[in-house]
Amino acid sequence: MSGEAKFPKWELAVRERIAKQMKTFQKAVQILIDQDAVEANTRLLITDFLCDALGFDKYADLDAELNVKGDFADYGIRINGQLVAVVEVKRIRQTLNSSHLRQAESYALREGVEWVFLTNGQFWQIYHIDPRKNDKSDVQLILNVDLLDATTRTPKKTDQLVFLSKEFLSKGRLDELWRAKAALSPKIISNAILADESLTAIRREIRRKTKENVDQGELRQAIQSILES
Repeated sequence: MSGEAKFPKWELAVRERIAKQMKTFQKAVQILIDQDAVEANTRLLITDFLCDALGFDKYADLDAELNVKGDFADYGIRINGQLVAVVEVKRIRQTLNSSHLRQAESYALREGVEWVFLTNGQFWQIYHIDPRKNDKSDVQLILNVDLLDATTRTPKKTDQLVFLSKEFLSKGRLDELWRAKAALSPKIISNAILADESLTAIRREIRRKTKENVDQGELRQAIQSILES
């Protein structure tokens, strides 16, 4: 494998495990699609993928039919006994949609966890759930992996799927990915551009190029108009 030296041994082992399992599960996904398999059969594939590819122990790390205050999430994922994510599974040929996400989000909020895995076996969507006031939350899509996407090669899929693994969750690597994406969110970037220090630098550059000393308030309004357009 190219670039082996840049990964620690534990991470290299995770990547090799996922890459090795990829073809097996791609074939399994296609078989279930061709059969138009029911959700129960899709769950069998999900269980195998969570364990064989992503490294979770079927008995120690997974809670099937997780009881969420009277409702049931398909799986809970535990790290060292601590619930860290809920997994919502849909039938293999069912298109994942916003109502499925809201269902999984409600489970996460009630259980106080930050991560939701939403999947139909082919697509794996990973969301970060950040609680807000009045039972609302900020939901951010972190990863969306299509196991059958022919335009994305196995190494690229592996680069994404490693963040779902037990090892990456244990070491906080999925949290690091979320923070990196959050730092580049439109809201954060907009606030950074409109900060006084940034406006001062922009005014200086405008003055250097145009000889005009623009008003900072007017500049702020102009930039806001551009960002909102």
